Amino acid sequence: MKIALNPAKPVAPAAKPDPALRKAAEAFEAVMLRQMMASMRQAKLGNDVFGSSATDNFREMSDAKLADNMAGLRQFGIADMVERQLTKSAPAVPTAPVPAAVGTKGGALAAASAENKGAIR
Repeated sequence: MKIALNPAKPVAPAAKPDPALRKAAEAFEAVMLRQMMASMRQAKLGNDVFGSSATDNFREMSDAKLADNMAGLRQFGIADMVERQLTKSAPAVPTAPVPAAVGTKGGALAAASAENKGAIR
């Protein structure tokens, strides 16, 4: 005899991962990491002895590449959260066959009227 206050519901099969969604989530994480690194660079404590615009440009390019690599490793979890949220809000793909056209023999209209035949008295 099995007694459970909150019986487990069957788990739906995991959705097939969308490579485009995964790539977009990683790109979003990379943008967030670039912004974080740019803010960290602005918080320097002193003047650069060898500072120049070329050095700043190189640091920006280096930070962008580093952010892309870090996002690809998915260690921060931002891409995973974005992907999970967008997967939940994505429309479900119908797995059942589409019914015949409305009004045709055996179509949706016939099925609806057969279901509701005894409902209205």
